[in-house]
Amino acid sequence: MNIALIGYGKMGHELARLAKERGMTVSAIIDPTAQAATHTTVSADALAHADVAIDFSVPDAVADHVRSAADIGKNMVVGTTGWYDSLEEVKKTVQEHNIGCIYSPNFSLGVNLFFTITEKAAQLFDKVSDYDAFVYEGHHNKKIDSPSGTAKALGDLLIKNIERKKKPVFDRLDRRILPEELHIASFRAGYIPGTHVVGFDSEADTIELTHTARSRAGFALGALLAAQWIRNKRGFYTMQDFMGDFFT
Repeated sequence: MNIALIGYGKMGHELARLAKERGMTVSAIIDPTAQAATHTTVSADALAHADVAIDFSVPDAVADHVRSAADIGKNMVVGTTGWYDSLEEVKKTVQEHNIGCIYSPNFSLGVNLFFTITEKAAQLFDKVSDYDAFVYEGHHNKKIDSPSGTAKALGDLLIKNIERKKKPVFDRLDRRILPEELHIASFRAGYIPGTHVVGFDSEADTIELTHTARSRAGFALGALLAAQWIRNKRGFYTMQDFMGDFFT
């Protein structure tokens, strides 16, 4: 399979390395500043030989990248985070052009299993009001969004499945938190690939679920598997759709 990489930062490099190991061909590297880039913009020429384009670029560019790929009928994997204000616009583009697109705040297979575990845990703690829930995450100091898309997704799972939680809070609190609020905190330092913690705290004890990434390889592998999955599909999908097929 031929893939085009949109964005050639740390994730782009890891995708290129792992794609070669798995017998895939990187037909284009699209990045406005990277020295190794073959193209600076998403265009028909850049995607001419690609079966699927994988986007790990910047949030503000995602909608334009999907539109450009859709115009020439190319399927997409979108791993960039922080662009979800444009979600409905991107979904409409995918549907109108009848292409396939899969997106996720995190393509790691381990993280997506973590989502499933968190969902089940939330359903259990929904029945035990003595426990309060929280989320915190840490990443390297080059990450440009906060909190992470993964942390937001974990928060959404908790709010969806714990009736007493209604609203996420991302900012610093200079007041008492309200019972219906879920605090999602972040820190940035050094070279941390990504750590996410979901916790449930009571007067008696604390229970924490933790996912710690040791490298970007897990994210890259998930994105490449998703690219193989979306290659001949049409429609707008999430990683949960992929996981449903992967584990059946």
